[in-house]
Amino acid sequence: MVKMITASEAAKMIKPQDRLLIGGFLACGAPETLINALVAENTKDLHIVCIASDWESKGIGKLVVNHQLKSAQVSHMGTNKEIQAQMNAGEIEVELVPQGTLMERVRAAGAGLGGILTPTGLGTVVQEGKEIITVDDIQYILEKAIQSDFALIRAWKADKAGNLIYRKTTRNSNPIMAMAGKITIAEVDEIVETGELDPETIITPGIFVNYIVKSGV
Repeated sequence: MVKMITASEAAKMIKPQDRLLIGGFLACGAPETLINALVAENTKDLHIVCIASDWESKGIGKLVVNHQLKSAQVSHMGTNKEIQAQMNAGEIEVELVPQGTLMERVRAAGAGLGGILTPTGLGTVVQEGKEIITVDDIQYILEKAIQSDFALIRAWKADKAGNLIYRKTTRNSNPIMAMAGKITIAEVDEIVETGELDPETIITPGIFVNYIVKSGV
């Protein structure tokens, strides 16, 4: 049963050392209300998985500036000088993951798979310490699925059964992140009665959603 809670209640569920999948790309589609609540809660030593670390004043960047992160698996850091500085100072451990590989590793977790095989990164630092598997004379890196404790995502509308629809490019990584969270918390702009959403527009079925938070609340 999907439960409606406040962002503050959601933030209190998250504890130090938890691994968080956070949707969005360069703050587009980021669950800003949930992130703000997590900043207010000031929970430290978090592990995050995201496409980009956004900007210092937007999206995930606010967690970076508040020194709440212990590590990050991320594809893009170019717009956030604070995470670069913390990484260079040894204050945060960063694993840079090619974007397609990152999302496939998250998707694998959501699909109950152990990992994926990809040629991306062969012959580079990406393959260091990883198993190489040959299939039909082609080498692949075995990239393990990325598991998580929580997925914090942003959608446009939800019904009370937790079914979600997205708006334009804010969809980006959110549906895949929603599938992979042990506990998925969806921040939405609007909540409607069950049955009001056109089934053809539903992207994330309610089976993947545990909690709904109204944006701005």
